[in-house]
Amino acid sequence: MIGHSTAPDTSDGSRSLASPAHTALDEATGRLALLIDADNAQPLVIEALLAEVARFGEATVRRIYGDFTSPASAGWKKFLNKHSIKPVQQFAYTKGKNATDSAMIIDAMDLLYTRRFDGFCLVTSDSDFTGLAIRLREGGLKVFGFGEQKTPEPFRIACHKFFFTEILRSPPPARETQTPPPSADESQPQREDSAVNVPSGTRFPREFLIEALEKSADEAGWSHLGTFGSYLQKIQPDFDSRLYGYKKLSDLVRAHSELFLTEDRVVPGGGSKVLYVKGRVNA
Repeated sequence: MIGHSTAPDTSDGSRSLASPAHTALDEATGRLALLIDADNAQPLVIEALLAEVARFGEATVRRIYGDFTSPASAGWKKFLNKHSIKPVQQFAYTKGKNATDSAMIIDAMDLLYTRRFDGFCLVTSDSDFTGLAIRLREGGLKVFGFGEQKTPEPFRIACHKFFFTEILRSPPPARETQTPPPSADESQPQREDSAVNVPSGTRFPREFLIEALEKSADEAGWSHLGTFGSYLQKIQPDFDSRLYGYKKLSDLVRAHSELFLTEDRVVPGGGSKVLYVKGRVNA
């Protein structure tokens, strides 16, 4: 069953207290089935990927599908025992045809019918799994997708939440440079490119963020950060603040003061504070 959390996650993993409107996706999902398409996933992201999965629950089933006699899938072998991932060997029935997809889809449906899971994590960049994601959603389960930026949009949108694996890769080591002088405004969050692997060519979604904030705000124009994050996630499942160099959504909105006004409000009956966001009139 889905476990309740007193401090739900926002769309990008930041924590918020006493959110007035959070969804089941903001809570920790219990039992997950992790299914990996070895033909369309990279082994070097597996550790960060498992850490991401752990935010939503426990991957009680971990399976990877592919032809592990093939040089293309050989890189996975050293990670399987280390992370308790069960390999499902799938030989190609016909040259040039991919039998892995069919095996993974059949297993997913078998697991769905057991009614033992709260969600599925599908690791693939293949649009052939779009129908599977839709069917799992229709079955009342959460669907978390993981794939590269080349992943077709239909599969990304079919998931409740989609993560680009490029941001899960370890960033290159920072060059040794002299420590820069402190910023004039120490409270202003900075881009954390050294800690977040930002894919090249990523365009900041200015118009999308402004429009989403307007639709999630109250009559006064303010939106609780958790409400804003949940709305972003619903209309664009692959939105992630890490794509733009910020670990959390709160860091992103604080850094872009030309677009957003922010206000920390004390939770009634307690000393904790929650963040509210409002769009600037002339943004």
